[in-house]
Formats: sequence, C-alpha cells, structure tokens
Amino acid sequence: MGGINPLNNLSEQQKKAVQHPAGPILIAAGAGSGKTHTLTSRLAHLLKSGVRPENIIAITFTNKAAKEMRSRVNGQGSIVNSLFIGTFHSLGVQILKNEAGLVNRSRNFTIFDEDDSQSLLKNILKELNLAKEKFNPMKVSNRISQIKNEVLDDDELKPENSYEKIILSVYAKYEEALKQYNAFDFDDLIEKVVRIFRNHPEILEKYQNRWQQILVDEYQDVNTSQYLLIRMLAQKHQNLFVIGDDAQSIYSFRGSDFRNFLNFDTDWPTAAVIKLEENYRSTKNIIASASALIQNNKLQKPKGLWTQNQEGSLIRVSAYQSPEEEAWSIAEKIRELLKAGENIKDIAILYRTNAQSRALEQAMIQNQIPYEIFGGLKFYARKEIKDLIAGLRYATNPKDSLSAERIVKNFTKTQSKALLEELPRLAGELSIIELLNYILTNTNYFEYLETHFKNPDERRENIKELIHFASGFKNAQEFLEQIALVSSLDGRPKLEENAVKFMSIHLAKGLEFNNIFIAGANEGLLPHERSLGNNDDLEEERRLMYVAMTRAKKNLFIGFYDLPSRFLGELPPELIEFQKTTSYGTENRDWDDETIYLE
Repeated sequence: MGGINPLNNLSEQQKKAVQHPAGPILIAAGAGSGKTHTLTSRLAHLLKSGVRPENIIAITFTNKAAKEMRSRVNGQGSIVNSLFIGTFHSLGVQILKNEAGLVNRSRNFTIFDEDDSQSLLKNILKELNLAKEKFNPMKVSNRISQIKNEVLDDDELKPENSYEKIILSVYAKYEEALKQYNAFDFDDLIEKVVRIFRNHPEILEKYQNRWQQILVDEYQDVNTSQYLLIRMLAQKHQNLFVIGDDAQSIYSFRGSDFRNFLNFDTDWPTAAVIKLEENYRSTKNIIASASALIQNNKLQKPKGLWTQNQEGSLIRVSAYQSPEEEAWSIAEKIRELLKAGENIKDIAILYRTNAQSRALEQAMIQNQIPYEIFGGLKFYARKEIKDLIAGLRYATNPKDSLSAERIVKNFTKTQSKALLEELPRLAGELSIIELLNYILTNTNYFEYLETHFKNPDERRENIKELIHFASGFKNAQEFLEQIALVSSLDGRPKLEENAVKFMSIHLAKGLEFNNIFIAGANEGLLPHERSLGNNDDLEEERRLMYVAMTRAKKNLFIGFYDLPSRFLGELPPELIEFQKTTSYGTENRDWDDETIYLE
C-alpha cells in the first residue's frame, strides 16, 4: 500500500499497538485517547506490510463507525474494495449468503425486522390461544432474543415452570415459521453463524483461513454470541486485535458483557495488553475529575488517564430548586457562552432519561435558542405524550375532530367510546391531574405500553414528567395553551450546524463538544433509581457519568435539584466551583456535603 505512512502522528503507545506482531492483543484505550485513529492506522499498517485485504476483517458496532473507518483508511492512500469493514450483523449476512443451506434456508433469504418478528409472534400466540395479558408479545420476544444472544442449546433450556415451558414451545414454533418463510430475524444473523461453525468444523476452518487478521472496535460492548463468533474465527491464527474501554461499557441492557473485555488475557494467555492513557480531548481538570470518579468502580482495568492539554476551568456544579430553574439557568449560561464567541454547534446538553428534555426544551424556546434532539423525538412529539394531550384537548373542546380521531385510532373501541362520551363532562368536574389519571386508568395505558413497546419504562417516565409539569396549572385549558405556544414557537427542525444538541448520555458516547451540560445529576436519576439495589448496575451508572463528563473538551457544567447524585461526592472538591441558586440569586459556595444539605 502506497501513500501516507500509517505510523505518522502516533504516540509511542499507539505505535506499539499498530506495529504489534502476530498474536492476540488488547488495546485498553481511555476516553479521548485516539482509539479510532489507532485502529485505522493498524489496518493501514497491515495492508502496507503486505497482508492481502481479503484476509482482513474489521468489525464495528454501527454502520456510521464502519463508514468513518473506511473513509479514514482510504484517506491514507488505499481504496480497498475486498477489505471487509462493517458491523457484526453485516458480517453474519455475508457468511449466511454462502451457508444458509446448512440452517434450512436458501441464499435469497429475507431478514425480518422487529415489526415482522412481532407480527409473527402475535400470530403464534393467537394460534396457541395464549392470553396477551399473561404472554406479553414484547416479553416473549425479549426472552427469545436472550436465548439467541446467549446461543443456548436445547439441553441448556430447562424450563423451571409451566410458563417457561410454554415460552419455549412458542420459541420452537417461531423458529419453525422462520424456516418456512426462508427468513432470519436480526439475532439469527450472528447466532445461526455460531451454530453453523459449531456443527460444521470444515466451514469454520474455511473462514478461519480466509480471515487471518481480525480487528474489533468497541470490544467492551460485545454480547455472548458476538464474543463466540470472534473467538471461533480467531482460534486458528490468533491474530486478534481488539480495542475499547471498559470504563465506557454502558449497554448491558442490550446484552453487552464487558467481562469479555476484562477476561481477554485469560481467554488468550499469550495476549499483549497495551494501554492508551493520553487524552487528546479534554482539559486536565476534566480528566482528573472523571478519573477520580471512575476509580470508585471495582470491576475494571485501571488506566491512568493524563493529558498535555491546559488545566482549564474548574468543573461548575450548580444546585437548583427544580428542573425548570435548572433549565432556565442552562439557557442563560448558553447565551453567555454565545456572547463570548462560542459556536452554538459546540454546546451539548446531556441527560440520563429522555423525559428530562421537557423543561430544557421549554427554556430554549422561551430564550429563542435553537436546539436539536439528537437521535430522538422532541418531548411533545412522543407518542404517549400526544395520546394524553389528545385526551385533554378533546375534553376541553369536543369539536376537536383531530383529537377525537387520535383517540379512536389509538385505543380500543370500548375505551375510545367511553372517553369520547365522558371526557367533555369530566373536564368541568376534575382537575387536570385527575383527568390525566382518568385517561391512564380507563385505557390501561401503562399495560398497553408494556405490551406494545420495548421501552415502556422510558415512556412511563415521559408521562410522569408530563404529569409533574401539568400539576403547576389550575386547569387543562391553561396547560394546553402553554404547550401550544411551546409547540408553535418551535417551528421547523433546526439545521444541525446551528443548534444546541440535546441527547441522552447513551447516545453521546463517541461524541465530543467544547461545552457540556449534564442536567439532573440527582440521586434516583443518575444513578437511576432502578440501579440502586444492584452493585453491577450502580457501577454501570458510574460509567455513564464518566462517559458524560469525558465528552467535554473545555467546559463542564453539572446541575442537580432535590438530592444530589452520590457521584458528585466522588469528584475532587478542589476541582469544583459550586454555585447554589436560591430565590435571592446565585451564590458561590464551598463544595462539601454540608453545603448540599443546608437549607
């Protein structure tokens, strides 16, 4: 491979990783340490060393990451069509196109998306005459997904009770139906490949000989089936290069198990382990604070993150009376940053749950600050919020045929008939909160969310936030006027370049901004209340906080109301500038526990 030298612009540790000879290697790459640059340089180095592109696979988790990696390798002087750079699932598709016959499909198979799988499962549950209430299609789907992701064999599926026995019979019918339809679901794209390799060693050997160099990005995020696939492919030549950061493992809800990362040198006893500890992104104060936080996790590969960047500002931690006060203060601070010459595209607000965007959106709109929800819907555009708003609108204005139409469309015939008859009468008798509770109760709305959606908890939190906000209004009419103003002021979606970015911390991973606001660093939000009873979950919440903090390049602002997150107490007090906002204004205070709980 000609062109640019892949060893240019690399630190000594990065060079060691890139030039690693044959054999397995784990790169523990701290936040902002040039992980993608190291991985693509390794790819370019292999090609320059004479390894044929068709003998290399580089596996990522997203199509976006694959595209970026490909463009970076091309930018280093090589346009390589026979080099596989793609996701685990696209690798699975490539293998199944050749080997589908071994699992009773032809090569022109269909890939079922989530909706297709759900429809098929609902038909099977109906056919078996199983009550939806007991056999929730979403829960059954999740259990089947778990079986596939763990690649469990029949002898490992020992039902503990009659319920589990029925689930397994549904699973068997579902698998049979997929065969009849010549289809794979999304989980099959990896699980079926692992099964083919287990049952047909000669097929495994064929791919082992083809792909003699295997590179895996974000290795801390692999689940069991992905781990098995990589382990089997790399077993013969053992040229396995994996890179990631266990401190940024935040996807256990998707089945990721970062213990695969921690146990790499146990799985591969001859493995080299190289740590990338120089951060090129953030100031010294941000790095020192984030490092102090993550040291409290027991399960990890410790790294001593450092940077040659300047000291930078102290971490600004602010206490507020309410989410509305916090949101307004953030908006004011953003206006200050913009006046001081900061670019609006270099500002992001991160939060633990999407429900938190409601107060923040309102503050941005009222302060005429353009914002964009990155990878998600604006609060009042979310289905569950629109359903409840339609009920309130119809209650206060029975001539609102659009809201009536939504009620008919989204609820059962019996439920919608009762709502259309009763809501206008009840609007004069009940408070806004009572009206909302009436709609929720009489439509079994929370049960409906459980049955139909993969994220019922998140949707419940959105409803909880709506109820919290509505409780500040005398009646439904006043409330609807207020949110109508918010929606109409909002206008068309803003251009990406010219807006403050809003996003959940999960979506922020891999991104960076000059100015980061972490909103709602409260106990019960971050860490989330669902994690408080389990130490593994609590450690993952701490990793989430670490990810949020390390997105910041220059300035980091953290806010809380109610009870402050325990994680704030784990930050070095000398690196914090603490402000408390009260009805008398904002005052700077020393950061200690007494300050938090006073008043």
